[in-house]
Amino acid sequence: MSDEPESVSVRGVTPDSLLHTGASDNPSAEDVVLASGRDLTPRNLEWAERRLAREGRAAIEKQLP
Repeated sequence: MSDEPESVSVRGVTPDSLLHTGASDNPSAEDVVLASGRDLTPRNLEWAERRLAREGRAAIEKQLP
């Protein structure tokens, strides 16, 4: 078990616990931004919102293995 706080990125990798995916979840724009490895900025959130509107859940499924 790591002593790193979950909100801190280790070596530039977002911890899995911050990526909220699952069969019953509706991904948020923040989830898509984090899954893509981008910073949470207003511009990136707008990009993610457009992507979610266009692709739905597939927007995040394309980012995660």
